[in-house]
Amino acid sequence: MEYPEEVFADTANPIIARIHNRRKFAPTFLVRISCGDQEPLFPLIGSGASVNHCFMFFPPRRGRHRVGDIRISSVFPFNLFTRYKTLAASAEVVVFPKPQKCQLTHLSNRQIRSRGETSSNLAGFDSDLISIRNYVAGDPPKYISWKSTAKTGQLKTKELSSIELQNVIIDFDRMDKGNLEYAISCVTFTVLKLLRSRTPVGLAIDGEMIGPDISGAHKVKILTKLALYGQT
Repeated sequence: MEYPEEVFADTANPIIARIHNRRKFAPTFLVRISCGDQEPLFPLIGSGASVNHCFMFFPPRRGRHRVGDIRISSVFPFNLFTRYKTLAASAEVVVFPKPQKCQLTHLSNRQIRSRGETSSNLAGFDSDLISIRNYVAGDPPKYISWKSTAKTGQLKTKELSSIELQNVIIDFDRMDKGNLEYAISCVTFTVLKLLRSRTPVGLAIDGEMIGPDISGAHKVKILTKLALYGQT
C-alpha cells in the first residue's frame, strides 16, 4: 500500500495498492485486497508481474491514522472456498488538516503587499519571462507557449519570474480558538497558499517558533504541527 506524501482530512487521497506475483512461470488469478471498505480485485497477475490499483482514501479527521489490517484473498479456481491471509497493519499516517479558505489569507496578502514587492529569479507565474521549458503536468494552461510548441512538436511552458514577498509568520497561539478545527483548517489553507506563491512562511504554535522557509520539508513540519495540535 503506497500513500501519498501529503494526506488531508475529509479529502479524497489517492492510495495505490500494488501486488507482485513472485512466481516465475505461473500467473495468479482473482486476488482481492481488503482494507477498510476498499476491496480492489486483481483478475489476472502474470508471472513475475506487478499490478497496481488506485482507490480513494477519506480520513475523517486530522491526526495520526493507523492503517487497519489488510486481507489478501482469492476464490480461484472453483469459487467453492476462499483462501486468505491477513497482514497486520504496519503503517501509521499523519493526516493533515483539511484546508479551508478563510479571511486570514486575504489579510495576510494585503499586509504583505503593502510593504512592497520585488522581482525574484525564482520560477513562478507572476512577472518577467525567464525561459521556455518542457510542459510539466499541473502547469497552468494559460502559460503554455504555443509558438514554441508548434516549432518543437512538444508542449512548452513559459517560465516566469515570481514576485518575491516579505516573510510571513502566522501566530497561531494568538488566534481565536473558539472553533479550533476551523482555525486550524484556515491556517493550513493560508500556509499552502503562501508556499505556492513562493512566500516564506513561519508558524508560532504551542510556544514554539518555526522560522519562515519555503522548502518541502518545512511545509511538512508545519502541517504536521497543525495536524497533531491538541492531541497526545
